[in-house]
Amino acid sequence: MKREFQLGSRREFFSQTAGAMAILGAIAAQRGQAAEKAAKNPFAYDLSHLQTTDPKLITYEETARWKAPHAEARRIAMGVDDSLYVCSGNYLTALSRSGERGVEIAAPEPTRCCAIAKDGTIYLGLRDHIEVFDPKGVRRATWESPGKKSWLTGMAVTENELFAADAGNRVILRYDKSGKIVRRIGEKNKERNIPGFIIPSPFFDVEVSRDGLLRVNNPGRHRMELYTPDGDFEGAWGSASMGIAGFCGCCNPINLALLPDGRFVTCEKGLPRVKIYSADGQFESVVAGVESFVENGKACGPADCTAGGLDAAVDPQGRIYILDLVTGEVRVMKRKA
Repeated sequence: MKREFQLGSRREFFSQTAGAMAILGAIAAQRGQAAEKAAKNPFAYDLSHLQTTDPKLITYEETARWKAPHAEARRIAMGVDDSLYVCSGNYLTALSRSGERGVEIAAPEPTRCCAIAKDGTIYLGLRDHIEVFDPKGVRRATWESPGKKSWLTGMAVTENELFAADAGNRVILRYDKSGKIVRRIGEKNKERNIPGFIIPSPFFDVEVSRDGLLRVNNPGRHRMELYTPDGDFEGAWGSASMGIAGFCGCCNPINLALLPDGRFVTCEKGLPRVKIYSADGQFESVVAGVESFVENGKACGPADCTAGGLDAAVDPQGRIYILDLVTGEVRVMKRKA
């Protein structure tokens, strides 16, 4: 039986993001009603200009495309030796850069996220717990669930620790390698100047940069946030905006990845696009714009902000792999010469 993503009162979220609601309403008007309004009202709000990306901003080109191994693709992650891992359906599948299958792990429920350690150890996130496998796909451990509300959506692994994004509890969980939770990061705390995460849909991600700081998306606040492994809030960047440099809709960015030089790759839904930002959060360019994901753009509307979306992973050479959660396609993107 399908289990819906629930995070308590959505009224709480929308009351804190009135500006985002205005943007969301504009997107709703654009979908299905834009032509009618334009005919009746010459002053109707028109978002058609956001459906096309200025070619001068696009710095990547597609070199390959292939389908995810199973339906309902959710996340993509880099493994060792340039291998890719895709969470789709009840499976986690290792793939080559050309999409050829390798190790595959079957799970009793949908796979939600994964992270691959340098030694090849596989950490697989199911809805409310993490399972550990060796490089050949043999289960080595099952970690205890953090709680009934847990909904794991993203993970990052370092030499000694694993960080998991729990969208259900709006927190980043810091585990040691034995599976023990040693810290909960990002819970709202005025004394420590921690704003708290606003997560209206199951899109919550975490990465660990070379400087040791955690990069976490806070989609309800339309920004990226930085934390130490001990949970200290170090800063944030990003804003709600209809412009290409900002994040629009109810809740963006939804996923992220890091380039080898520390720059950000961000993914959005509603108006699906993948962009590049500098290490300090300055918009630089577009990897792929809205026009590249037509079916994806139709999936997310005002009645359901849990649909649609994109994910991305980056290999050591800087190639970007984009997973379309609607079509199930993986696109290999290389920077233009």
